[in-house]
Amino acid sequence: MWQLHQFPLCPFSRKLRLLMGEKSVAYELVRENPWEGRDSLWQLNPAGRTPVLHDPARKVTLCDSQAICEFFEETVDRNPMISGNAMQRAEIRRLTRLFDESLYGDVTAPALHEKMKKRLILRQSPDGRVLREMGRLLHGHLDYIDWLVDTRSWLAGPTLSLADLACAAQLSVVDYLGGIEWKGHDQARDWYMVMKSRPSFRPLLSEKMEGLPPPREYAALDL
Repeated sequence: MWQLHQFPLCPFSRKLRLLMGEKSVAYELVRENPWEGRDSLWQLNPAGRTPVLHDPARKVTLCDSQAICEFFEETVDRNPMISGNAMQRAEIRRLTRLFDESLYGDVTAPALHEKMKKRLILRQSPDGRVLREMGRLLHGHLDYIDWLVDTRSWLAGPTLSLADLACAAQLSVVDYLGGIEWKGHDQARDWYMVMKSRPSFRPLLSEKMEGLPPPREYAALDL
């Protein structure tokens, strides 16, 4: 069986877990905190990052969430997440990259640093200025998600795709950390509630980060 090396609030591991859930690919979780710099992680992934997917029996190791998602797209026929014609597949990849890079860099990464790393590792208080700027940038991303929901059935087109999984994974981490103000973003909120209601999302809602409980509404399927 696949072993997925990750920690509960890794958004890229969450993206992969959602895809594996949609495709009914079995795996077991292996806890890995990248900030500890353990040799075992570096041996599996020279970048020292999660997620890492490893099959000890077959001596196969896969790294990088996008590369692993593409691997399963090519090897598992069930529920394709990069589908349609060439233009539609290009749009799915464009949005996936946007959420993996811009939404992560503007919002998820500072939320993790200020609300997780400072609390659990550095034993410091969060910087209110950084959190306010994060909130400002988040509203810009939610505005764009509102527009996508208004103009398409799903974020990248007519069907659920990897773009939806990537975006939901990032927002789920921020949601866990209590950092989303949905006021004025009804379309994005309703889309996110649909994503949270999917069976593939349930394992994420039940998993907790030790010493950092989520707000009560995190697991709620309506807001």
